[in-house]
This record gives sequence, structure tokens and C-alpha cells, in this order.
Amino acid sequence: MITGSQCRAARALIDFSRERLAISAGVSIETVMDFERKLAEPTDDEVLALQSALENAGAVFISDNGRGIGVRLKFTRSEAKRIAILENEGGIVAPDRVP
Repeated sequence: MITGSQCRAARALIDFSRERLAISAGVSIETVMDFERKLAEPTDDEVLALQSALENAGAVFISDNGRGIGVRLKFTRSEAKRIAILENEGGIVAPDRVP
């Protein structure tokens, strides 16, 4: 499940207002505000509804992989196709890690 900070970051990335997220997720605006400000913990169902609404709008949540949690945007179909073409061009094989 996502955190309030991830919720706030995802909203910023996909350019959703709190009101729009609340409507999309079927929760109250106060629930979104309190969750993002860490004033209250919504029910598991509400958090899942928020996460689902954000993911449907283009957010991808990154779980803790030893380097921390995060959020990013989904690749568009065009971007994914270009990445696949670049990855299949050959060249030196190297790890994808960025220092």
C-alpha cells in the first residue's frame, strides 16, 4: 500500500487536484488531505482506492527496494516502443544502475 507522501507526489506528477483524486477514488477530500498530511490513516479500502485511481491516471508506485519508496509516471506506448528499439540495437552490455 502507498504512503501519504507517495500519494501527494503521484498527484503532483499526474497533475491531479485533491478534489479530482477524491472523486476518482470515491473518498472524501478530507480523507485525501488527512492522509497526505499524516494527520489520519484511512482504511485499507480507502488507501487501495486512492492507489488505484492514481495508477489508472498514470502513476507507478515503487516499493521499498532497499533504496526507498517512490513514484514515477508510466511510459506511454510510444515511449515503450522507442525504449524496446534502443534496447534491441546491441552494443555493450552494462548494468542499468545509475550511481
